[in-house]
Parts: sequence; structure tokens; C-alpha cells
Amino acid sequence: MTVPRPGDVPLSLYVHVPWCVRKCPYCDFNSHALSGELPEQRYVDAVLADVEADAERISGRNIRSVFIGGGTPSLLSGKAAGRLLEGIAAHLPLAEDVEITLEANPGAVDAEHFSAYRTAGVNRLSIGIQSLDARSLLALGRVHDPEQAREAFRLARRVGFDNINLDIMFGLPGQDQAGALADLRGAMALEPEHLSWYQLTIEPNTLFHHRPPRLPDDESLAEMQEAGQMLLAERGYARYEVSAYAREGFPCRHNLNYWQFGDYLAAGAGAHGKLSGTQGVLRFWRERQPQSYMAGGGGYSAGERWLSPADLRLEFMMNALRLEHGVPLDLFSRRTGLPEAAISEHVATARARGLLNRDAQRLCATPLGKRFLNDLLVIFDE
Repeated sequence: MTVPRPGDVPLSLYVHVPWCVRKCPYCDFNSHALSGELPEQRYVDAVLADVEADAERISGRNIRSVFIGGGTPSLLSGKAAGRLLEGIAAHLPLAEDVEITLEANPGAVDAEHFSAYRTAGVNRLSIGIQSLDARSLLALGRVHDPEQAREAFRLARRVGFDNINLDIMFGLPGQDQAGALADLRGAMALEPEHLSWYQLTIEPNTLFHHRPPRLPDDESLAEMQEAGQMLLAERGYARYEVSAYAREGFPCRHNLNYWQFGDYLAAGAGAHGKLSGTQGVLRFWRERQPQSYMAGGGGYSAGERWLSPADLRLEFMMNALRLEHGVPLDLFSRRTGLPEAAISEHVATARARGLLNRDAQRLCATPLGKRFLNDLLVIFDE
């Protein structure tokens, strides 16, 4: 096994803001319902100390993208967001064309917030509307209504954001195909540059897992997805990942870095990172509980581990095969340090089963492989 050259691996930064107005019943992220005032000064202080401590690990490599996710990062005041981004720029070398995304939820933003975020350096917004149907939003436990979702988008446009993603789900409780497509048409009518259109799934340790709602059956879900993909393509949104669709020139650089097995620093409660180094590829993660993270007495790390060859093989495929057009075969060696021979038998098996295409220069799932992605990944876990 060779070692990936860090300088050849793109690098990003993920910052996690763990608070929400209310915990949604389907959410399994590290998020906590806010009780009382947001301790934004203490939290930004902790994140910047965390970033500063990690700066020496990247040997002057440029940060290509920053993603501030959550939780609900738009609970941060404009002043706090500005201080956060100023501090990041002071500690880390940002690329001149760095993409800086901030997630926002309708009902937790106003024009003043959006304007301040833009002034602070945010150049991409991701707005979690999830649905434009009042009953669906109620079933999902969202704190906004359909008009607040539309108004959040209009406010973002008004202050100058020209790169906006909308998160929207399908397969919601009681939803049929007509309802799913009406939601999608409503989102596209706003003319965002990017859409994350994905199926609601029931995750462990969520309220929906303990009290499952009635969801559409598998056949209905497949029909919804096929009809929605056709509609998106007709409107100029190209699918480039399982649930990501973009107008030309607007794929999410940060998420592409994940799917192409790039590196990323991580700061904030519960954030996970990945770095290529002299010993291989390192996974690391931060303290999950916000209070423990802000205390920071013993540092911010909750753990780390070097990935084994088997880990590398599976994790690379879990990301790369989500991409609509896959990745060049040689990217496997460049990002994992493993020889192509480490996956040759697995690739042959997947091709024989019709799950992986036969292009000798690319790793790309066939339509059947995309439909049964978990079955395809099992091959690389054997």
C-alpha cells in the first residue's frame, strides 16, 4: 500500500452548528432543540480554537470549500457568522474562488440575516424547505409553512444570492405521485440553481423510527422517483449524484469533494473529518455534545482511526458510485493509496452481475446498479 499525496487531494472544511428550533421527527443528525438563548459567542470561540489547532495538519493546502451545516446554522446572527468566517480565513488558506455554503431553514431567517451572511462571505445558500404542502410540513414537524419557504427564497434572491440549493423530499406520509410532483414543480418554479431531491427514509434513533408514519410503498416510490427525474431533466436540472440535480455550472463543489473521496477538516460538535497523511487515510470526529465541545478542556477530538485497506475500498465505493457518471478508475489508487488490483476481482464480479459498467477506464454504476446500490456495495465489502 502506498500513501496518497495530500497535496494532490482536494481539501474542504465542514463546520457543524448543532442547534435547531425544534428537532424534526425524521432527523438523525447531531442536532438539539434550542432551549434559551443561543450561546453563539462561546460556540464560535470553540470552533475557531478547534480550527486553529488543526491548521498545522494541512501543510498549507488550500481550502476549496467551506460548508456550515447543522442543525440550523441560520440561527447564528450575522455578526457571529461574520466572526466565524473571518476567523476561519485567518487560520486557514482559502482558495480565491472558495465556495462557502450555509444551510438555512425558513422560519429561522430574515432579510437582515441573509444580507449579513452575504457580506460575511457566504456565496451559496442551502435552504431546507422539504415540502411546499402544508399538511406534509406538519407531518414532518417543520416550523415553517409553504409561504415562509417561498419567502425565504425570495429574500435570499433580493439580497443578491445567485447560487441557491433547495432541499425537498418525496415519499412523505400520505403522499402520492401527484403530490410529490406538485412539490417538485413548486420548488422548480422558484428557479434555484440546485435541487437536492431525496426520499424520506426512516432512520434509527428518531421519533419516526419509534412511531412510524404510513409511507408510500416501494412501487409507488419508484414511480415517483422516475417521474420526478424526468421532470427535473425537462427543466434543465442534470442529475449528477443520487439525489443532487443542478443547472449547468452549479453542482455543489463541497459535496462533490465528499463523493470523490477528497479530504475535509471538521469543526463543531459531532463533526467528522478525513485527512490523507504519511500513514494513510485518517478518520476523526469531534465531541457530540455542545456543552462538552464548548468546554474544550481536553481538546475537541472525540476519536480518530486510520482506515484499513478494506475500509478504504468500501468507503471509496460508497461515495464514488453515488455519482451519476462515476469516477476515473485511477482515482481509486490516487485517493486510497491502494493498487487497482485491490478491487479488480470485485469490479469483475459487479460487471458480471450487470451492476457496474464495462468501461475499463471508469467506475460507474449501471442503471441496475444505481437501483440496487446497496447490493453493489456489498460486493466491495466482501
